[in-house]
Amino acid sequence: MTDAHIHPPRPTFQPIVWGPLVGALPPTSPIVVRWIEPAILHALYIAFIAAIYIGFAVADGRPKIIAVESAVAAAFLILASVGVTESAWLLVAAYAAHGAKDLWQHRTQFVTGTRRWPTFCAAVDFLVAAILAIEIASGMSFH
Repeated sequence: MTDAHIHPPRPTFQPIVWGPLVGALPPTSPIVVRWIEPAILHALYIAFIAAIYIGFAVADGRPKIIAVESAVAAAFLILASVGVTESAWLLVAAYAAHGAKDLWQHRTQFVTGTRRWPTFCAAVDFLVAAILAIEIASGMSFH
């Protein structure tokens, strides 16, 4: 009996289904985590999400990949930090840009071994960006 009979492959759309379920958490978390300003909370999420690819890069093992992913994570950290002190729209841009980076990763497999992570993360990133854009446009304060 082959492994496919024991563990049938999961559909590739599963990460896209789970992404919005998990993606609903960051925009609603300021309701629970009231002691941290929403902009700071989202900057932490963006930095965390971007840093996950450093772990994938280390697992990949190629120095060039580790360097590139570390630089990309640093860029997202800077963008998110500026979003805290300047415009919350930069947080929306950071989530959307990271979603685009995820789609690029899914297409190119620049970092090996990411499996279904990029589609899951892209779904989360784009949903959070859309919800934050709606919240900002409706007048919610992030500072």
